[in-house]
Amino acid sequence: MIVDIHSHTWQHLDHFTEDFRQQARTAKGGGDLDLTVTYEAYCAAAGACDRTVVFGGKARLSGLWVDDRYVAEYVAAHSDRCIGFLSVDPTQDGWEEEMRCGHRELGLQGIKLLPMYAGFYPHEERLDPLWRYAVEQDLPVLLHTGTTFVSQAPLDCTLPRHIDVVARRYPEARIVMAHLSHPYEGECVVVIRKHANVYADISALHYRPFQLYHSLMLVQEYGVWHKLLFGSDYPFTTVDASIDALLQLNQMLDGTRLPRLDEDQLKAVIHRDSLAILGLD
Repeated sequence: MIVDIHSHTWQHLDHFTEDFRQQARTAKGGGDLDLTVTYEAYCAAAGACDRTVVFGGKARLSGLWVDDRYVAEYVAAHSDRCIGFLSVDPTQDGWEEEMRCGHRELGLQGIKLLPMYAGFYPHEERLDPLWRYAVEQDLPVLLHTGTTFVSQAPLDCTLPRHIDVVARRYPEARIVMAHLSHPYEGECVVVIRKHANVYADISALHYRPFQLYHSLMLVQEYGVWHKLLFGSDYPFTTVDASIDALLQLNQMLDGTRLPRLDEDQLKAVIHRDSLAILGLD
């Protein structure tokens, strides 16, 4: 089985502000960053992927807002493959009601948070109702951690150390830190090592192959391969490109004495049943 734990759905023009789109273009050196999402395009580059977790995102500060109903309709149209997560922005009024609606009325099965993009810390007291609800309803929570191109998004909100605080308060909460928290991978590794129910996904990391190699060597040396979940971050990249890049990492070491990544473990990450781990099967 191959599970993509990290993919998006949205209307590129409708769900982003012009400021967000302009900063995205700047991040690509002035070129257009095509964030168009279609199910057909996803499938065309998803190879043998069996199931896909899909979410939108809410972060008023950064200019991103995808209504959960849009996500639910996308997932319902492709229910044989897709599992939907709701999203909330805790800086905005009514977020608790949106959370309950997304779960109870729309049938979404997890929560996606964007702490840095929305400008909040995951361990803030105002989020206690979210973490209690996630535990009570057995909803996994996937958070963006790591870098961004959005200038107003505070980097401090994205640090993995904040998840350590949450996991100590709510040890039963199943948490996924996206993108291995790059460039804070070392901090991410020690957090997932410490807490039984905290994981990291490896989505959208293959653009920088040597950084990814180094990050996964930290994973290997700390013995936490089993805490990594596969994800693509579509439409930023694809399932096929992500798998191909992972399996080619050791090739760049040819002619060097650098240690090699365990290829059996790389394959195990790709084929890990993340749905069972997160209680989604």
